[in-house]
Amino acid sequence: MRKIIELFTEALSSDKKDFTSGSIRRAIVLLSIPMILEMMMESLFAVVDVYFVGKISVDAVATIGLTESVVMLVFSLAIGLSTAATAVVARRIGENNPIGAREGAVQAIIIALFISLLMGISGAYFAEDILRLMGASDSVIASGSGYTKIIFGTNIVIVLLFL
Repeated sequence: MRKIIELFTEALSSDKKDFTSGSIRRAIVLLSIPMILEMMMESLFAVVDVYFVGKISVDAVATIGLTESVVMLVFSLAIGLSTAATAVVARRIGENNPIGAREGAVQAIIIALFISLLMGISGAYFAEDILRLMGASDSVIASGSGYTKIIFGTNIVIVLLFL
């Protein structure tokens, strides 16, 4: 049990680590712990969100459910971009080319900004249509389109979080 606690502590510390040497299994575990915890917190956020919104109205809960379903597409793009950026940066670090790694990271951020802007504008503009397409009633669309616009309009936070 003590080794597990030490592993978690090491994974969450801000110390600089060199993952290009040593045990690959240990490196994978150390790199995966923060991501696993982030995904758990993301799921917990959705549950807490629905809990508090449930006190407002049924339409509000419906809006959250429908919007979160579509936002999963944003998550998918963000995870894909993050995986690609990680591969590029890791390859450059493995080649001992930190300048190339920085260039790859900056290019990934620029692509993320472009994709987020595109998704944000289109998602905010078509918020009512997205809810309608998902089967929302007129009352859900009327009361929830503002929430959907905000979520899509601020998707840059989600994309950069994953990146």
